[in-house]
Parts: sequence; structure tokens; C-alpha cells
Amino acid sequence: MSEGTAPLAGDATSVADEEARERLIYLRGSIDNLDAALVHLLAERFKCTQQVGELKARHNLPPADPAREATQIARLRKLAEDARLDPAFAEKFLNFIIGEVVRHHKAIADQGPGREDVTGRSDVTVG
Repeated sequence: MSEGTAPLAGDATSVADEEARERLIYLRGSIDNLDAALVHLLAERFKCTQQVGELKARHNLPPADPAREATQIARLRKLAEDARLDPAFAEKFLNFIIGEVVRHHKAIADQGPGREDVTGRSDVTVG
């Protein structure tokens, strides 16, 4: 198509399709970056909860804390509402994480001194 001439109907469609493909690639790249950030954030969170589990085990505290869990769920639901995220989804997500944390805490409590923890590492000392 030469400069100054209108695109043919098929050309306009192909330009729109190409723009849509480029936008899709851009958006998917952003999603990939966010997924990577989520994985790293979850890894950091589980490092902290691992230490909480070890502390609880050393002091014979229960692996689960229902009052804390309820407070956190209410807090996360509010954060979700403020962020315009479905609070029910946020609650399901947090419940999944809490379930994994409690499972890890139970495993830590069940292990004896000197045995490997649930991550396969030897005992970790909390500072």
C-alpha cells in the first residue's frame, strides 16, 4: 500500500490482527513477570512460616492458630475489596496457603531433633 492511499478491507483486518497479536504478546509478558514475582513472594513467605513452625515446635505450640487465621482472612478480604479483587477468591487462595503452612508445621512438630525438615534441609536455627 502506498502512502496516502486507504488500506483495502483485508489490509485493515490484518493490521488489526497484528496489533492484537502484539498486544497479546505484551500482556502475556507482563503476566509471566507477575507469575515470577508471585513465586518469589511465596518462597519468601514460606521461609518465614518455616521459621514460625520451628519456633512453635520448640515451644510445644499447636501447628494451627484458628484465631490468627480468622483475623488474616478478614484482613485479606478487606485488602482484596480495596484492590477490586474478588474477596471470595482471595479467601480461597489464603485458605490454600494456610493449609500448606499448617501441614508443614505439623511435619516439623512430628520430626525429632537432628532430622531433616520438610524442605529437605537439616535443622535450621532461628535467630
